Amino acid sequence: MRTSRLQLAAVLALLAAAGCSLAEVIDDVLGSLSKGASFLERQHEHINLDGVVGFLLLQAQLKEAVRMWPHSDPVSWAQRAASVDLVKRLDRSFDNAIAALQQNDPKYYREFEPLLTWTFWQVPQEWSPTDPSLVYPSANTSECYDEQLSDKCLTLLLGTWKTKGTPCIVTKPCRDTMTRFGCPYYSLSHQLLYFMIGKMKGCSNLLKGDTRASRTNMTELSYRKIFCSNMMKTNQDIISDGLTQQTVDIFIENILICGLAGFSDFYKADWLQHILRLQDGELGCFGRDRSVISQIIGDELLEQLQPHHRVKRREKILPDGCSSHMTAVAVGALGGYLNYYLAEQDITKRPLS
Repeated sequence: MRTSRLQLAAVLALLAAAGCSLAEVIDDVLGSLSKGASFLERQHEHINLDGVVGFLLLQAQLKEAVRMWPHSDPVSWAQRAASVDLVKRLDRSFDNAIAALQQNDPKYYREFEPLLTWTFWQVPQEWSPTDPSLVYPSANTSECYDEQLSDKCLTLLLGTWKTKGTPCIVTKPCRDTMTRFGCPYYSLSHQLLYFMIGKMKGCSNLLKGDTRASRTNMTELSYRKIFCSNMMKTNQDIISDGLTQQTVDIFIENILICGLAGFSDFYKADWLQHILRLQDGELGCFGRDRSVISQIIGDELLEQLQPHHRVKRREKILPDGCSSHMTAVAVGALGGYLNYYLAEQDITKRPLS
C-alpha cells in the first residue's frame, strides 16, 4: 500500500507540473467516458462480445468508484453525480447490447455468457508495482496464441464447454499454453486474462498437475506478476518507439488488464493523456479510421446477407470506421484510472451509503 501511495504522489506531482489538478483530470476522464457511453447507446446493436465486455469492465469500476467516492468538496460530489448518471446510462444500453449478441451469435454468446455481467469482474482492493527483474531475457517476435485453443480453455474454466458443464477444468494443453514464457503482445495479455478469469470464477488451483521441477514454487500470483512485468516492458518499448496504429490497441489493452489485476504503475499520467487524445471528438469512439468507412459499409451489407456469419471476436470495425475493440479497452482503462485515483487519494476509504 505504501508503494502505491508513493506512485500516486508521483502522478500528482506530474499533474501539478503540467498545471493540472486531480479534479481537472477526473473531469477530463468523466467527459471522455460520457462520450464513450453515447457511442455505446448508438452502436449497441453492432458491438461484438469483446466490445461489450470492455464496457462491462468500465461499469464494474464505475460502480466501485461511486461506492468509495471520497468525502470532500462540492466539486467532487458533482463528479460523483456525473458518475452515477454514467452508470445508469450504461445499464440501459447493456440490455440491448447483450440481446443483440445473443441473436447475432447464439453459440458464442452461450460460451461466454458468464462474462456478460459487471458483477463477474472484481475490482482491485489493493495495489502493487510490477518487477523489472521478471522481464524475459528474450521474447518471441510473433504471437504464440491460438484463438480457438484460448476460447476452449476459457469455456473449460467457465463450465460452458457443454450444457451444465463442470467449471474449473484445466487440461494439459491449456496449462502448458497459459504458463508458457516468452510470449508477446496479445498472447501475453490472454495468458494473464486466463488466470484472472480463473480467479474470478473461483477456480482454486489452476496449476494443479504441473510437475515441472522449475515451476515448483510458482503460484497463480507469480504468473500474474511475471505477465504484467513483461506487459509493462512492452508498453515502455511502444512509447519509446512512438505509438502507431499497429501498437496502440495492445498498449491500451495492457493498461486495462494489468490495472484490473492490481498493478498500479500502469496508471501513468502521461499514458492517460495518450489515451484521451486518441478519442474521436465527434463520435466518442477510439481507433476511428475514416479511410475504411465506405469499404466497411459494403462489408456490413454483405454480412447482412449471410445470417449465419460468425461475428469476429478479436475486432470489429463499425460502419462509421470506429474500432469496437479499441473503444472497449480504452473506456475500460479510463474506468481503471478513475477508480485508482479515487481509491488511493482517500486514506479513510469510507464507503458511501
